[in-house]
Amino acid sequence: MLASSVPREVVDAAVAASGRGAKRSGGKLPPHVIVYYAMALALFADEDYEAVMAELSETLASWGCWDQAWVMPTSGGITQARVRLGSEPLARIFDEVAVPVADQLTRGAWLGPWRLMAIDGVEWDLPDTPENVAEFGYVGSGATRSAFPKARVVAISECASHAVVAAAIGGMHIGEPTLARRLWDRLEPGWLLTADREFYGFTHWNAARATGAELLWRVSARVSLPVLHTWPDGSYASVLVNRRKADTEQRAALVAAAGRGEDLDPDRAVRVRVVEYTVPDRPGNGRGETFTLITTILDPARAPAGQLARAYHQRWEHETGNAQLKTHLRGPGRILRSHKPDTVRQEIYGYLLTHYAISALICRAATAADIDPDRVKFQRTVRIVRRRVTDSAAFPP
Repeated sequence: MLASSVPREVVDAAVAASGRGAKRSGGKLPPHVIVYYAMALALFADEDYEAVMAELSETLASWGCWDQAWVMPTSGGITQARVRLGSEPLARIFDEVAVPVADQLTRGAWLGPWRLMAIDGVEWDLPDTPENVAEFGYVGSGATRSAFPKARVVAISECASHAVVAAAIGGMHIGEPTLARRLWDRLEPGWLLTADREFYGFTHWNAARATGAELLWRVSARVSLPVLHTWPDGSYASVLVNRRKADTEQRAALVAAAGRGEDLDPDRAVRVRVVEYTVPDRPGNGRGETFTLITTILDPARAPAGQLARAYHQRWEHETGNAQLKTHLRGPGRILRSHKPDTVRQEIYGYLLTHYAISALICRAATAADIDPDRVKFQRTVRIVRRRVTDSAAFPP
């Protein structure tokens, strides 16, 4: 499963490009082995270093593709091999292999011609070492400070498959929108990217829009959205103004120009379409939450307001993917293993690659069976994969 999503030739190319190739031949733990080992650490999060290596080496030996004379290294030797490899090869591998996996027949993957995608962040608890604290930091301070330092990961995922296709890793001193800047160039035409309100900013919107991807983002009530004209589906045309480049009088002039249909300088103002609706809290309690969405899809005929509202709530599939990573792979309440920042990043990329491989497997199976990938339980799939690794009779030679 791991090799099908992360082929050996991609691993070798990434190792060579990173300058992390083996200094000598015949070592117990060459770089390509440690790449797959980093992925296996995510698959067997409850096992110690030597037990995970045994899962791999003994199974491969039973298939006749591992040297029977090989001797298990110590956990210290494995740690040293991880440090030698570093995180850069796994980052390169992830950038190379992590692509959307749903095809045209995958249920729930599309809104018309657009592939549904989402961006959001997640935090990972780390060992409380001076190096991790200095690099990543805590959440809060004083009595409210988190028990462990944390790494922040902002990622773009495919809603239907939950496969993560782009990620940026940073410390808690870096906000999610700042990390997201590293990902905008990964967007592609034909995607419809959903995002929650903390990601909105005029420059962020413009940078993401310039990639050719369509956007569907929630915004807060603080964002000014003048009504230029309305459409029968209830949505309305508006304009976003870059407040850093226009004073009050200039903003009014830009809004008026947009209303007259004049061309706008995209560095100062851009047209959007707005969809507003209320989601009730509980039947009969009289409360609800108002959602305000802005989109680059300006023509209601291409995507009516109701379809966009339903599509936005597919963003929660990203939260499901986060739960798969942190609960079903890592385990609830567990911290990562790595005591140094570079191996922290390596470990996170190992989790992302393993989650990607499992998500791709689920998506292919669901598409072949003509069911929504959500119908295939991630936790059950992980159990099956773990069981097959330790049961050599489950595989042909």
